[in-house]
Amino acid sequence: MAGPRSPPCSTLRPKGKKASVATESSTDFTLDSAAALAAEEAGAIEGKSPWLLAWRRLRRNYIALSFLALFVLVVVACALAPVYKDHVAHTGPNGGHLGETFTRDGKQVQIVSKGGFVNGQFVAGGIPVGPQLWHAGGRYVFGADNQGRDVAVRLLYGGINSLKVGIGSAIICTLVAVLLALLAGYFGGWVDWLISRFFDLIWAFPVLLLAIALGTALSINGFHHFGIDLQQGSLWIPTLVISYVLIPYVGRPLRGQILSLREKEFIEAATAQGASPLRVMFTELMPNVASSVLVFFTLIIANNILTEAGLSFLGAGVQPPNPSWGTLIADGQDRIATAPWLAIIPGIAIVLTVLSLNIFGDGLRDALDPRAKVRIEH
Repeated sequence: MAGPRSPPCSTLRPKGKKASVATESSTDFTLDSAAALAAEEAGAIEGKSPWLLAWRRLRRNYIALSFLALFVLVVVACALAPVYKDHVAHTGPNGGHLGETFTRDGKQVQIVSKGGFVNGQFVAGGIPVGPQLWHAGGRYVFGADNQGRDVAVRLLYGGINSLKVGIGSAIICTLVAVLLALLAGYFGGWVDWLISRFFDLIWAFPVLLLAIALGTALSINGFHHFGIDLQQGSLWIPTLVISYVLIPYVGRPLRGQILSLREKEFIEAATAQGASPLRVMFTELMPNVASSVLVFFTLIIANNILTEAGLSFLGAGVQPPNPSWGTLIADGQDRIATAPWLAIIPGIAIVLTVLSLNIFGDGLRDALDPRAKVRIEH
């Protein structure tokens, strides 16, 4: 009769020796881990940087990259506004052409109709020409406004001003918010109390109402204090106003993250080794919140462009005759029934720009930290 079957061979093997049948109970056995087996088969295991891993996740997000390309396209188109003005449209953003004509398919067309009797019927004057698309050699592609100005040229130059204000205010807002958050989170105590009350003071007001109040006051009188001389109509006024009112919306979430990191062991180790506060803040804390700062910066640009459009629409942002997408909508609202393109076209530009930044920002957040819930609340 056959005896009992022997147990299956184990993957246990003595350290430093090839696999063999165990004969002595004193032999030191170890288990081969999956990482060790993979290393034996494929060579050394290579570590990957978190930024490289984030880039790998981001480049697989084709929707986010497509909307990033759309935003880049908008920026490039606005940057080429002087080229379009000089070589195609042959008119500036503030050049009025009342009483003038242009050539379309070999015929002379009035830029703004003078009115009068046509075929025995009276036609009202002051109606600007509509979008010409490609029929007029690049002139008045999106039509003209009631002063005979080329809407396409004003749209591109308005985009330049809107992007300047949006990106510039985002840079200022993010830098100030990061600095205040680092100081509050690291030092705590009365420093944290003062900075937190500053955040609360701004947070207590609705963003748009506070921005309207500050923008209106500064756009009328300018700012001439503390050695700063900002004239009426300067783009620095809406830039500084928007960056100021949005500081707590970036600073408060970052302060919370830094307060949490401040209690970690690596911060205690750096402090015990004699690292100065500046060194701890900028070499230990800052790299650990850099991904959140990058996501906030992307999202805050879109938010600031939208805020600038609202302020300019209400007369508290970019001041005429300087164009912006908000002022273009304000100029076209009175003729929404007879010339709807005057308001619709800059509105579409705002929607595409803000939507592209928001979707790319969401994709960037998911790539940097899939578990993060970074968002800007109002």
